[in-house]
Amino acid sequence: MSNDNRAAEIASALQRRIADAPSGEKLPGVRELSREFQASAATISAALSRLSALGHVRAEPGRGTFVAQRQHLAAPDFSWQSQALGPVRVDADRASRLGGYGTPEHIPLSWGYLAPELLPNDELRRISARAAKGDRAWAMTPPAGSPELRRILAAEYRVDPNDVLVVSGGQQGLVFAMRTLAEPGSTVITESPSYPGAILAAQSAGLTLASVPADADGILVDRLADELERTRARIIYLQPSFANPTGTVLSRERRALILELAARHGAFVIEDDWARHLNIDGPTPSPLITEDPHGHVVTVLTLSKPASPGLRIGAVIARGPAGARLRASRTADDLCVAPLVQEIAQSLLSSSVWPRHLKRLGVELAARRDAVVSAINTAMPAGRIQAIPRGGIHLWVRLPQGADTREITTAAYAAGVLVGDGRHFFVNEPPAPFLRLSYGAATPPQIVEGVRRLAELIPEDPSGRGLDVVDDVV
Repeated sequence: MSNDNRAAEIASALQRRIADAPSGEKLPGVRELSREFQASAATISAALSRLSALGHVRAEPGRGTFVAQRQHLAAPDFSWQSQALGPVRVDADRASRLGGYGTPEHIPLSWGYLAPELLPNDELRRISARAAKGDRAWAMTPPAGSPELRRILAAEYRVDPNDVLVVSGGQQGLVFAMRTLAEPGSTVITESPSYPGAILAAQSAGLTLASVPADADGILVDRLADELERTRARIIYLQPSFANPTGTVLSRERRALILELAARHGAFVIEDDWARHLNIDGPTPSPLITEDPHGHVVTVLTLSKPASPGLRIGAVIARGPAGARLRASRTADDLCVAPLVQEIAQSLLSSSVWPRHLKRLGVELAARRDAVVSAINTAMPAGRIQAIPRGGIHLWVRLPQGADTREITTAAYAAGVLVGDGRHFFVNEPPAPFLRLSYGAATPPQIVEGVRRLAELIPEDPSGRGLDVVDDVV
């Protein structure tokens, strides 16, 4: 939960408290409320600002905050909107979990970004200050992005810079690619389990979802072939390297077979390359797009993961008419990514700091990954790690059959630990109970304490198998 959500919680509590209070009654001061709610003064001030905006209180500088005079308005009736809006597209429960940050006091074992101490923040501050002084930071770029940044991004993927479309982060790239490459009502096939944000992106684009199981080598190709025949899908969504949530790397043999299937069925493969810079044990495999000469692979990349969650910048790489359509459609969304953000990204990628940052990042992620594996082995014998990832920031843990992941994640939140509910990573019903534990945002001591608290909430494994590393992902 973010600080904004904490302020909203406090505002709701205060609103209930003053519901029957007389107009003009003075509220306790900010310091007193801070002690009562165990929140910062800034959070309390934000809560009071919310109440003021809603007309429940009035602030008088130098005197304090008072209950406002009540106006008796008709209760709102939004029932007409349900008919006007039609069927729900996006799974609200899955979407709320994707954006659930917790409070600063929570141990973040479910967070898709890196801890501040792992990011090049000092360099970003210096680069941002310099970039803001330049004229290019305040001038429009072409809709596809600045030529300089596109050249830098294209080099790693061995593509023409003209095939690169700069977007505001990987999530926007997924939505944009799915919406542009497929007609509403058509099918997108995803590996299972898969990234919930991709599921939401497909839903937002009005696409039908079909899923194919994966194992330790990635999506099962024979099952994928059957699903392509059954659905006539024209989009396959994959994470070939360090898949979220399993950490799986698509095997070389399956990479070739998938490209053959895509060619046979005239399908696009959306390659979500979000974890390219988060390798731990050895280099990240080459992008799938480098093995595809005919434009079947459309790659989505992001810098928000390795550089900063606030640096909302990524790219979609597509060739041929698909690339031309994506670039033409871009103007309908927004005219360009903020030029200042593009200048910062370009400067960071071309600096000597970038390779040093990535080298250090791999060492730090290895220590945190090993910490969570060791903690589970020691404190949580009821959990079974499906595979130890060679990169990325997530660990996929299977629980004893019958465990209720909704109850466990809710109880974990109450215990001060954020964990990912495995239900949200499946298109349909999960075949077994799973949790996703992320190790990129927590320190090793936090990881040890978080797993200890979590272990107290998980029932014993009646099979007695304990924590065996197994080959099957699902």
